[in-house]
Amino acid sequence: MGSKLEVFAKKNGIKYFLINFSDLNGVQRSKLVPTPAIAEMEDEGAGFAGFATFLDMTPSYPDMFCLPDPNSVIQLPWKKEVAWVPGNLSMNDKFVDQAPRVILSKMIQKAKEAGYVMMGGVEPEFMLISNDGESISDAKDIAGKPCYDQQALMRRYDVISEICDNMISLGWGTYQNDHEDANGQFEMNWDYSDLMTTADRHSFFKFMVKSIAEKHDLRATFMPKPFGHLTGNGCHMHISLWNSKVSKNLFHDEKGELGLSSLGYNFLGGLIKNAIGMCAITNPTVNSYKRLNAPVTNSGATWSPNTVTYGGNNRTHMVRIPGPGRIEFRLADGAANPYLMAAAILASGMDGIENKVDPGKRLDIDMYNESEKAKNAKKLPLYLIDAIREFQRNKPLRSYLGEEFYHAYLKIKNIEWNDYSRSLTQWEKDFTLDC
Repeated sequence: MGSKLEVFAKKNGIKYFLINFSDLNGVQRSKLVPTPAIAEMEDEGAGFAGFATFLDMTPSYPDMFCLPDPNSVIQLPWKKEVAWVPGNLSMNDKFVDQAPRVILSKMIQKAKEAGYVMMGGVEPEFMLISNDGESISDAKDIAGKPCYDQQALMRRYDVISEICDNMISLGWGTYQNDHEDANGQFEMNWDYSDLMTTADRHSFFKFMVKSIAEKHDLRATFMPKPFGHLTGNGCHMHISLWNSKVSKNLFHDEKGELGLSSLGYNFLGGLIKNAIGMCAITNPTVNSYKRLNAPVTNSGATWSPNTVTYGGNNRTHMVRIPGPGRIEFRLADGAANPYLMAAAILASGMDGIENKVDPGKRLDIDMYNESEKAKNAKKLPLYLIDAIREFQRNKPLRSYLGEEFYHAYLKIKNIEWNDYSRSLTQWEKDFTLDC
């Protein structure tokens, strides 16, 4: 059989391929491969040195190879002679078990063996800012409640419409774009799909948004909390679980409470049970906890959860049930690795199903103003180090996601926390120099 990527290149006029993978910190790594060499790369993979990325490796490790997945190739709409193709990492003829896309692949297979396919749709928020990162790029975007602001949206029409046109050309089923709750903040929505397709598209979306912003001499950031007084960048995921053999939504039950089946509530129970340990993955940076535990922002609300609770169509909870047959997981932020986030959510839900975890009583209260009524609700971590320690204690995530990933991720995140905690800030000087 001939090379699928060679056929794709000939059909679409591709001159180069970006063979891509994401490391443990979500940094996208690629090699630019000319089309005449792509058949060999498709067979053997593109070589990388693992130590040069955020993976738990040393310079003594042998080469690792990224084996491109031809079923996931995407032609760059803004540079049509180039195609982006994600791949799975291999070393010594074995998949690298700490590699995020490998982890998601294995997690999807575990679910399939149990008879399930998870479908997901993401809502990644981002901001268009100045190139130096110091301010919102639109000086006129100053409204106290800027969400859905028509004027602010249309002042960025050239950027947002170009991104949207690209998604339409790719067949993603994009259906709406809006200015979000922070000044300079936007969200773009496209159709849900199977988990790997959604993770690949999520990864490509971040690359595309940054690239189009650069074309317009702007900078796009998915940083969880780039400005202290504004709403942060979340990354909500809408979730449903389907039968792997028959196209049937197993979360949907017309007789179930809010249209959710008992299986759906068990999955939700797994999310509630593992949420605090999952934070190290869904909210993976020091900055993440300035979004989760933020004071009230200029708009009047942070729109991020602060407790491990769920409700009906109520956005003040960590999980929302917006309608029959699906749930919305609102914990994750823009720094989350698309593959690890998806794998951790699926792992938590599968733990809930296998152990028939009861999510507890739904809370029909405003968690921002009536949280004292939720007497037993667990608080989300205050700092990254708290989340790291909770992940370290979480047995289901360790079991599902694998030992190699567990140890590698803890090592990488502890190094990150130590680097941060040893840095001297201006705040410390301002308040301590004359102590």
